[in-house]
Amino acid sequence: MAMQIEEFLEEWHNDCDTLLVHTSGSTGNPKPLWVEKRRMEASARITCRFLGLKAGDTALLCLPLDYIAGKMVVVRSLVRGLRIIDVTPSSHPLKDISAHLDFAAMVPLQVYSSLQVPEEAELLKSIRHLIIGGGAIDESLESQLRSFPNVVWSTYGMTETLSHIALRRISGKEASLWYSPFDGVDVSLSSDSCLEIYAPQVNPERLKTNDIAELRTLSDGSKQFRILGRKDNVIDSGGIKIQTEEVESILRPHLSCGFIITKVADARLGEAVTLLIESDDAYSALSICKHVLPKHWVPRHVLPISHIPLTETGKPARAEAEALAKKLLHSI
Repeated sequence: MAMQIEEFLEEWHNDCDTLLVHTSGSTGNPKPLWVEKRRMEASARITCRFLGLKAGDTALLCLPLDYIAGKMVVVRSLVRGLRIIDVTPSSHPLKDISAHLDFAAMVPLQVYSSLQVPEEAELLKSIRHLIIGGGAIDESLESQLRSFPNVVWSTYGMTETLSHIALRRISGKEASLWYSPFDGVDVSLSSDSCLEIYAPQVNPERLKTNDIAELRTLSDGSKQFRILGRKDNVIDSGGIKIQTEEVESILRPHLSCGFIITKVADARLGEAVTLLIESDDAYSALSICKHVLPKHWVPRHVLPISHIPLTETGKPARAEAEALAKKLLHSI
């Protein structure tokens, strides 16, 4: 059963200096992690200070409290004196909202779904600071958000960094593909081009991520980064390394239904690119792939499914998708 806000507050105010959180499980099973409350408070202060949130501002809680993103909405509210508007997590978190919102944190699926309903879309546009995390924002969604009158941010972070440590603006003239880390956060690249994070206020350890990234240094000496994909989402097909997110990015404007790129074992290639798609017309999908993708990126298998597997936080469930592809191929 999902955690309720009263349960979280009871846990927050007990005598223990730590509390239990779970990773989101986008690449496997969710993992337990004990985190320090004082570091959660430090993270909350950083975000509130950056966004200019003040006591009495309204904050929408529409994310599950079982995970760090939902917990941090509450902690920010406690630290800054925000007024929480608590709704049951769903794909349409704004459907019963009438109050003005100064701050909201959502996953891409919630933003996309809200845009499909005119009344919800107008309310979404009125949120003074909207931050979006927990998964990649596709190009078509980002293009819709670019014209929003208020500030929309894409966040970068993970459970181990107690939510986000960097933001990039999506809306307005300052929109960018590059993330700017908060003050006190240092980023670098490992030998295999994966992002490394040192954010001592929220985690005393230098964290190596599985995100393949690119860095740049601005004229004032500050660093920015952009994410190219995940190391564990690389498909090694016949010696050619293929990033699943890059394939999905190319296909997204051409496939109108839900889909996900995964891989299956292949005796000749080692790993074969595989497309799971919410459509029965595998032939048309394959034709599109052949037309828009480089030859070696074209899926060897196109498998119709009823729905794309997602985690509870709305991310593509990559491990589940890979297992599903294997099962479907064995049943053919």
